Parts: sequence; C-alpha cells; structure tokens
Amino acid sequence: MVFCKSNLTTMKVLKVSSAGVRGIVGAGMSAEVAMAFAQAFATYLEGGIIVLARDSRPSGVMMRSAVLSGLLASGCRVIDLGVCPSPSVRNLMELLKADGGIIIAAGHNPQPWNALKFLASDGSYLTALQGQELLEIYHHAEFRSAGWEQIQPLERDDSAATRHIETLKSRFDCQAIARRKFKVAIDCCNGTCSTLTPRLLEEIGCEVVVLNDDIRRPFPRYPNPTPDNMNQLESLSKAARADIGFAHDAEGERLGLVTEEGKALHQEYTFALSTAVKMAASEVRGPVVTSLSTSWMAEKIAEARGVAVHRVPIGPAHVTAKALQLKACVAGEGSGSVILPDLQRGPDGIAAIMLILEHLAKTGQSLTELVGTVPRFHMIKENISLPTNLLYRKLQRFRTEAERQYPNLELNLLDGVRLTGTDGWIHVRASSTESILRVITEAVTQEVAQELHSFAQGQILE
Repeated sequence: MVFCKSNLTTMKVLKVSSAGVRGIVGAGMSAEVAMAFAQAFATYLEGGIIVLARDSRPSGVMMRSAVLSGLLASGCRVIDLGVCPSPSVRNLMELLKADGGIIIAAGHNPQPWNALKFLASDGSYLTALQGQELLEIYHHAEFRSAGWEQIQPLERDDSAATRHIETLKSRFDCQAIARRKFKVAIDCCNGTCSTLTPRLLEEIGCEVVVLNDDIRRPFPRYPNPTPDNMNQLESLSKAARADIGFAHDAEGERLGLVTEEGKALHQEYTFALSTAVKMAASEVRGPVVTSLSTSWMAEKIAEARGVAVHRVPIGPAHVTAKALQLKACVAGEGSGSVILPDLQRGPDGIAAIMLILEHLAKTGQSLTELVGTVPRFHMIKENISLPTNLLYRKLQRFRTEAERQYPNLELNLLDGVRLTGTDGWIHVRASSTESILRVITEAVTQEVAQELHSFAQGQILE
C-alpha cells in the first residue's frame, strides 16, 4: 500500500462539521471534493469495510460514483446499499461488521445541496475530535492508494429496509397499533422513506394514504418538514379523514406531524411529544438530552417527572454523542429529530412514528389530546443574514450587551450565546451552514419573548 499526494484545492463554500461536509452541487460540492473526502475517510480508517448509501436527489448518482472511486482506489471493501434511509443504514452497520460508513444525503436541505455524512463503526456520527482528524487528512491530501491487485470488488446489499422494518416491529407493540386501526396520511417527499414507511405501516395494520412516494421524481417541497412545507399533507389528511399525518425529510431523520384535524404542528412538537411519551412510561431509565436551541417543552415535561435534562451544542452528532454517553432514555432537537439511544445511534424519524403510534394506540388518545398534555410556551425564531466577517463581531457585541442588560440570567457559551431566566431564554449562534446568525427566544408569555427578541435584534442590526 502506498500513499499519493493529491493536487486538491480548498473549496471555500463547503460547510464542514463533525457530522460531515455539505454544499451546493456545482458551487463548492463537486465530484473532486467527494472523491477526496472519501479517500481521506478511507485513509483515516486505514481501509476496511465501508458501507455506502445515498438519498434520492439526482446529484446522488454523480456523488456516489466519485465516493465509490475514492474508496475503491484506497483499497476498501465497499458494500453499497443504494438509495436508503439514513436510520436503516445505521441499523445495518453492526450486522455487516463495517469499519465505517458514508451516507450521501443532505436531509432537510433543498435539492441543489448534497452532503457526505461519515459514520463510525457503530453507526454514530464521528465525534468532534474524529471529525477534526478527518479534516486534517483531507487538507493534507496524502491518501491511501491501492495497487491494481488490491482493488476490491463492489458488493451490493438490498436488505437494509427489510431489516430496519423487522427491528422496529420487534421493539414496538404492533398488535396494539393494529387494534387501533389507524388511518395514516404520509408525505415521503419522494425521498428515501418512500417505500419503507408505507410498507411498515401497512404491515402493522394501518390504512395508509401516501403522498410523494416516487424516488425518481424531484422533491415536491422543501424537504424540511415544517408547517410551511406541509400544506399538501394537511389537505390530504383532511380529505382522507386521517387519524394522523407524518412528513419525512429526504433521508428519514426528521419528522413532521399533522393532527386528526388536519393541522400541521410546529416541528418543535415532534421531540416534545416523543419525550412526553417516554415520560409516560411506568419506568424511565436515563436522562433526556437535547440541544441549546430546543424548546422548553420537552425539558419541563422531563423535570415534572424528576428526570434530568442535559443540553449540548446544536447538531445530531453532539446530541447523539451525549445521549450515548449518558445512556439517555430519549434525545432529540426542535428540528423534528428524535433519537432513541437504546434502538438507534442517530435520529430516526421512522422509529419516532412507531413510538407515537404505539402510545396513541395504548392510551386511546388522539394526537390533539396528546398535544394538550404538553406545556405551552411562546417561541420566536429569526435568521439574520450578515457578511461573514461580521458574524462573530456581532455575536460578541450581543454577549457584552446582554450580560450588561440581563445580569441575572444564566450564561451558556457552549454554542454561541444562550441566556436563561425563570421566564424565558434567548439563544444567538452563528449557523454552521450559512452566513447568518440564528436568533431564538422562548418565554412563558409572548411579551417576554418579544422583549428578548427585540433586544437581540437591536444589538445585531445596529
């Protein structure tokens, strides 16, 4: 095995984090970049067995070819899962005894984007330290290179979806769900769950009405399952008189909810309701883990049960790592992602569907009734675009003025600036994917939330 020097040039518009690298295809994310990162990952792992999968966006074909070339050129044994939900990839990793995995998927991002997500052998995202090591190899650009006799044949495994379905059916009370005879409306966004989720729901006795389930077609909406992007699902749910509606992102990690009244819920409710379900169990083992920007709803539900809540920097890699470390009972974020650490080592929107359906089946509740058990708060979110050179200057100004204006609020600097009081909190942070400051405030009243938000806005825009 020899090492060869790449003539790779640095791409200025790529967004890199411990979860992977993402960018707009043709404007930063390219075949050259994808191949180089694949070679860097193979070099980091010193070869071995690599699982490869992608979502359904058209650029995935090009990206797959580039990643596959990089991995095979580095002497890896590659098992290709094809178009496959990210949770299904994680579910299969241990069985395949893989050394790592690469998922080509940009999840909630619109169609021009694509990304490479790097997985450790257990299916979890790389830690921040591991991600930094990978990035250093990428920038140093000295990669493993296999001789012709060391190139491995490509292998194919089409069992990921079936195995994931069987895992979920073995972990939830499917008989209870079948007895409830749910009518479920689901919007798959023409993404990776287009076959898996409808099939699973039918197998557990639900009547399923499906929207956007053709992976050959473009995404019909922005993939992020927020209320603004669930108009079609709202209409379908009302017309079909569905008991509940679900909306996937492009890779099966985030989940949106629509009530039996055809009303789309804010994405913050997905994790909050999942936490409420876990807290309703007769025995709760482990704490709750979430990010700094996630609503108070889940936190207050857990605290009412006497369960500790731990907050970490934003992103599924940070949340998953802490959840696994603490053996959390549930983890997730306000983006609509839910992590069940005893089942998955990352967000799983399909498992979240099963969790909610099982609870509704056993309690006889409707989704609206379950929502009624969750404490209400007032949240304001805003993204403020700024020149890159001003992002951290403005963030520092906000911190200085906030500490002066609100000296009694608890300060947290894990990810941007977060201040918390008894009536509300405010979080300002630089986005990891765009040149913006994200401003999120939440409070017990609209007036307090607006006061905090206006203060932050004033400091940033002045």
